[in-house]
Amino acid sequence: MSHFSTIKIQIKNGDILQQILTELGYQVETNAQVRGYQGNRTNADYVIRQNNGYDLGFRNNQGNYELVADFWGASINEKEFLNQINQKYAHRTLMETVEEEGFDVEEEEVLEDGTVKVVVGKWV
Repeated sequence: MSHFSTIKIQIKNGDILQQILTELGYQVETNAQVRGYQGNRTNADYVIRQNNGYDLGFRNNQGNYELVADFWGASINEKEFLNQINQKYAHRTLMETVEEEGFDVEEEEVLEDGTVKVVVGKWV
């Protein structure tokens, strides 16, 4: 019996996802199998190996990525893990859009609660 669960996330760009995971200090394998309970495995586009044998994987499902893992043994706080990834993904995507649209970052600060405040402007 498989114990794998999936959590849908609002991430579309796998390259940015992989960069963020690497920035966060994870070693990422591509197109690998996620290990779970009693040797069960499932495929994923990006896999973070864990020493306990319960890996974390991200796979593309119809244009959006999802986190797949056997959370019974994964030993992570899914909410904190995904919040960190989502915040960095949103920031990275915003910065790429700002640059593409010709805006300049005028101010950027991290607030006490961890929120990132970005002020952009454009001369017209």
